[in-house]
Amino acid sequence: MTESVSELPKAKYEKNINPQDFTTVIEGDSVKFYALTNANGMEVTFTNYGQRLVSLYIPDRDGNFEDVVLGFNNLKDYRAKKNFYGATIGRYGNRIAKGKFSLDGKLYDLAINNNENHLHGGEVGFESVVWKVVEQSKNAISFSRTSPDMEEGYPGNLEVRVSYVLTNDNELQISYEAKTDKPTYVNLTNHSFFNLKGEGKGNVYDHVVQLNADKFTPVDKGLIPTGELRDVAGTPFDFRAPKLIGKDIETDYDQIELGNGYDHNLVLSEVPKNREGLTFAARVVEPTSGRTLEVYTSEPGVQFYTGNFLDGSDIGKSGNVYERRGSFCLETQHFPDSPNHPEFPSTRLDPGETYTSYCIYKFGVTKN
Repeated sequence: MTESVSELPKAKYEKNINPQDFTTVIEGDSVKFYALTNANGMEVTFTNYGQRLVSLYIPDRDGNFEDVVLGFNNLKDYRAKKNFYGATIGRYGNRIAKGKFSLDGKLYDLAINNNENHLHGGEVGFESVVWKVVEQSKNAISFSRTSPDMEEGYPGNLEVRVSYVLTNDNELQISYEAKTDKPTYVNLTNHSFFNLKGEGKGNVYDHVVQLNADKFTPVDKGLIPTGELRDVAGTPFDFRAPKLIGKDIETDYDQIELGNGYDHNLVLSEVPKNREGLTFAARVVEPTSGRTLEVYTSEPGVQFYTGNFLDGSDIGKSGNVYERRGSFCLETQHFPDSPNHPEFPSTRLDPGETYTSYCIYKFGVTKN
């Protein structure tokens, strides 16, 4: 017997989102809403505006699903507010000092959009443009666009493709590829803000975090790396053993004061690796719900950010206020300002080469 439309189960996102509120045309490009599901009831949704991850429903230890990423329930708010909720960041994730770098003897000036520095690709980064959907199935989707030569100051026509797969192991696998016709710099990442209790449900001080890093990159007052690789031992940045986010976030320590909390790049250790050869970067546990998040990556670093600059002015999908430190980000990446630090791993991409980057967000639960 065929189910009638009224008998079909509703998508979880329908509690807070009407896909029509994401449907429009921007400068001739169609914007739509997309959903992925797996066999376990997980659900991830996207808009191709800014290639943003809009919602992500995962179960707790009792099987109750919550949306655990921050965002809005309509396209209008994404366009009106300058934020990076769930976005793909490019061409360069994180900061570049003074918005300048040299490449093969030529000085390039980038858009300045973070005090005196360049942040997350500029004034109109990858989070503020329409992407093409080139493939889609029940559990996978791929986006692409060409960033034109000198967009936000970057040389080269950059062809970018980002693909997501939601597996039945409750992994969201993200793969990035890019090619250029001129030498350039590339550093792509995802900027989802997580709260494993549920989006808008208080601060994340009670989340327990483990980071697979012996060192981090200290910053100056503009949050630009100084070039030092500092041992985490004896500092608030030592998350090698699981630790509450809130334990040291108010510590009297220069880097905590400069970042207004945690907003730093951690230098990942090379082991352990998962079965795909990706490095274990982080594990987060929310004790009350039992929800867990593990992060694996091909990148040498991860930016750990605790939503220090959120101020309660954004109202999220479910009508909740997004308060200061009500979320955390784990942005897999090369190091900030690498074009100006030859001692850091290089982010240079040349014609004939293919930039690749991989990230897995793996969700689970603890038993108690």
